[in-house]
Amino acid sequence: MDEIDVLVVGAGPVGLTAAAELRRHGVDCRIVDRLAAPQHYAKAVGVQPRTMEVWDTMGLVRAALDEAVPMRGQLLFSDGKPGPRIDLVLPPDVPYCFAALPQYTTERLLTEHLAGFGTRVERGTELVSLEQDADHVRAGLRGPDGPREVRARYAVGCDGAHSPVRKAAGLGFEGDAFPEQYMLGDVEVDWDLPPGYGIRSTHHDGEGRVDDVLVCIPLPGRGRYRMSMTVPDELATDPADGVQHGLEGGRTPELRHIQAVLDRLSPQPAQASSLRWSSTFRISHRLAERYRAGRLLLAGDAAHIHPPTGAQGMNTGIQDAYNLAWKLALTVRGLGSDGLLDSYHAERHPVGEEVVGRTVRHARAAGVPADAEDLDTVLQREAQLLVGYPDGPLTEPSPEAADAAPAGPAPGDRAPDCRGLEGELATYPVRLFDLLRSPRHTLLFHVDPGAPDDQVTTCAVAALSAAHGQLDVYAVLAPGAPAPQWRLPSVRDAAAGFAAAYRPRPGEAFLVRPDGYLAGRFAPPTPERLATCLRRTFATG
Repeated sequence: MDEIDVLVVGAGPVGLTAAAELRRHGVDCRIVDRLAAPQHYAKAVGVQPRTMEVWDTMGLVRAALDEAVPMRGQLLFSDGKPGPRIDLVLPPDVPYCFAALPQYTTERLLTEHLAGFGTRVERGTELVSLEQDADHVRAGLRGPDGPREVRARYAVGCDGAHSPVRKAAGLGFEGDAFPEQYMLGDVEVDWDLPPGYGIRSTHHDGEGRVDDVLVCIPLPGRGRYRMSMTVPDELATDPADGVQHGLEGGRTPELRHIQAVLDRLSPQPAQASSLRWSSTFRISHRLAERYRAGRLLLAGDAAHIHPPTGAQGMNTGIQDAYNLAWKLALTVRGLGSDGLLDSYHAERHPVGEEVVGRTVRHARAAGVPADAEDLDTVLQREAQLLVGYPDGPLTEPSPEAADAAPAGPAPGDRAPDCRGLEGELATYPVRLFDLLRSPRHTLLFHVDPGAPDDQVTTCAVAALSAAHGQLDVYAVLAPGAPAPQWRLPSVRDAAAGFAAAYRPRPGEAFLVRPDGYLAGRFAPPTPERLATCLRRTFATG
């Protein structure tokens, strides 16, 4: 019987992220998928800016930027008339924009990235049984070479809406389904609408309800889009029993079916061609009751499914895996606190619940609202930049009252990037994200002129001890602060970008988790407060 640390079931974007991050954190894992080959479908297309930040840390973003195309906004049409235009504009300090990338390209890039760690997907391998006891998980697999058993310390189910891992864990998956059926098509179209903009065109019946819809998302290539629309009667099928979500079987839409919808709803006369693939699909919204049952954990569609409005699904799943992997790695290595794995459900289940609720509301309202009072906030939420864990079990509570809380990111918030940091030896500026790519926690001391060296040194030593050495420490020197006398890596905030983004108080320290969220702010930092915060994550002793 093979023995490994972690078995990842499912090799879509979520499973590949989980496996790659586990390997980056030094964990032995295997990843299996029942399909003999990846599907060449542009299913999930939208890549959110927060996912780009995740890929930046993983070391994957350059390849993704080379393959993706910008999502510049959305053009809305209603009953043949132009409606509001949404431009996807984010604050200038956000390093990445909205993008479109076919899911098969995302999977290829992640597969190649994972192979760089010496791990390959075991394809054509199905999970046929799964049991757990106090110490291990026993998985029965059936692959090209026949049946075999694997014993792992943990198993992560990234195996979709019908997840065998979730079923083996006995976890409920409550929700409902939309009655409508839709079809997808990957086609080229000859209109001259602005490139990089999604198209949403709707028709309303006599009572003002949407009775026909066309949604087009740009893909790499000239005039190429992934189009979704209501299915014609001749292709409609009866819903099967069980969870209804994603692509279905039955009759496949042809180019003529897509052209018929374009003839009804296209903003201008257009001819579709070069149909690469098509399918019918249904939409459900469901949420697992828990993301963890002992040594079995869920991520992605195995944990939550919802309408595709706003391209939230794949991105949320990738960030599930990103949140889980570093915690699982510390646990496997014996460095994690007793409650560390429980923090995965505590942090990510509320995120899944919010995304399910929001996408259902937007789907019923026929799209993301274009006339929201605060469109900037709407766009940042869609970009997943507002996800945070302020009440999470790993977050150090702020000692100040809410009305006296400091400006800048709060504990639990995403740690923003900033530019213009300068080192002593390099002649070019760097970004803060350049310091945060480590798989470890990062402790940043903001050093003002006149700050005592011994206090920073004492705090750094205590923090390194509490984190079992799994910590990178930097001094961020304010303009005018002298070079430190201690042996601590430092950068100078020459352009005041750090000061603008973080609003540090004199001598304040910031603790950033491996997944880029702020674990705590400490003004002033003390060895005791830093150690207490880190012991939420790390084992004592």
